[in-house]
Amino acid sequence: MTTTKAAPKSVGAPDRSAYLVLGMHRSGTSAVTQVLALAGASLPENVMAGDEHNAKGYFEPWKIAILNDGRLRAGGAAWDDVFAFPFKPLATKAERSWLNRAAALFEEEYGEVRYPLLKDPRVTVLMPFWRTALADLEVGARCVIPVRHPLAVAGSLARRNGFAPEKSVLLWSAYMLAAEAYTRDLPRAFVSYDGLLGDWRAEVARIEAAHGAPLPKMTDAAARAVDRFLSPELRHNDGEAGLKDLGWAGAIAAQVLDWFEAASTGPAPDAGALDGAAADLARRSQDVGVLVSPVTRDLDAARAELLDLRQRLTFEQGQTQRLGAEVEALRREAALAAARLDSILADS
Repeated sequence: MTTTKAAPKSVGAPDRSAYLVLGMHRSGTSAVTQVLALAGASLPENVMAGDEHNAKGYFEPWKIAILNDGRLRAGGAAWDDVFAFPFKPLATKAERSWLNRAAALFEEEYGEVRYPLLKDPRVTVLMPFWRTALADLEVGARCVIPVRHPLAVAGSLARRNGFAPEKSVLLWSAYMLAAEAYTRDLPRAFVSYDGLLGDWRAEVARIEAAHGAPLPKMTDAAARAVDRFLSPELRHNDGEAGLKDLGWAGAIAAQVLDWFEAASTGPAPDAGALDGAAADLARRSQDVGVLVSPVTRDLDAARAELLDLRQRLTFEQGQTQRLGAEVEALRREAALAAARLDSILADS
């Protein structure tokens, strides 16, 4: 168990609770999500496909991820803004518009399933926003927070995004601080990523104990499927003890890591132990945030625009190919009709 206290009750209707997988990108959230899905929680209608960086799939609702990116930019941040924590609410009317969109999209993706499974790391730094949206829908929350060494995350982000290790460990720190701060009154389990790959049954028991409820459908068949899924190749970029070489960014990450390693292997320490790291991050935000966050937001907006243009181009190319195929089919039909006519005329 992660705590000696009784697990708090889910917020919202007791007969419907969403499993929320929170934490930093590349920190094991996809592996945890697939375990929960195999154990009976329901994935969204539209999931992001795998790629060369995650061949087994991301299990993210790509439509919700796009909405989350937009909401982050509306607040002056982006998914890779190291100062996206703490959460920045919008003016009431603007926030309500975003909340209505989030609630409608959630219903579109999950319908009325009893145990929706939401995994998009952006939800972590937008957790106050999503808690409101879920409350509007009368859906409770059970949180699962994977814990992976920040240098392992940094290695993965360097390969996928080209991020410097200092940026990656700061991002990891911001996301983990958000995951802890925004879930203190919710059922939550801290799960070691290495532990999940080594003995997933013990980690599932940790989740169930922390939530005070069994996973929806952890059958023998589900257990065999988890055994097949959690293969050794999921372990990439093992963390090494080198945070001290990353200056103040590494110092903040080390404070956060100490807390989460303890929380993922035994009773969670007093949350006040993270206050120093949060205060350090806040001071750095005051010093350089105005130079970092707007640029990060604008780069994210440019990426989104480029992605949209690429998707439109792909669609238009597909339309052109489809029209070309239709024209070719009509040409063949015309040729066959002409041949039949010639045959009829010859016979006559």
